[in-house]
Amino acid sequence: MIKSIFFVAIGGATGSVARYLCSRWIQGTSQNLFPLGTFAVNIVGCLLIGIFWGLAIKHQAWGEEIRLLLMTGICGGFTTFSALSLESLGLIREQKTGLFILYIAGSLVLGLLATYAGLKIIK
Repeated sequence: MIKSIFFVAIGGATGSVARYLCSRWIQGTSQNLFPLGTFAVNIVGCLLIGIFWGLAIKHQAWGEEIRLLLMTGICGGFTTFSALSLESLGLIREQKTGLFILYIAGSLVLGLLATYAGLKIIK
């Protein structure tokens, strides 16, 4: 159990730092009111988890530790549902209903498509 927690913690820390850096960079290059940084990170994270899932299926030799490191740790730390929720409520509060709908619908649809694409890339 301690070994599993270690792999999740290392992956989670790596994913969280990567999310912070990528999100800040993307948002910094955009003058848009749309929360592009979180949006992009979540879609890329969905693509990555699809790729990792496909690799785990393809290479049955992957141990539980690798799955915990990559999928639970890195992807779990990299993506952020709480930021999506907070930014969505911010758009509602600012009465930007169109951006709110685009953000929620785009996150869900593109997230699912990215996960599927990641899985298909490996197959």
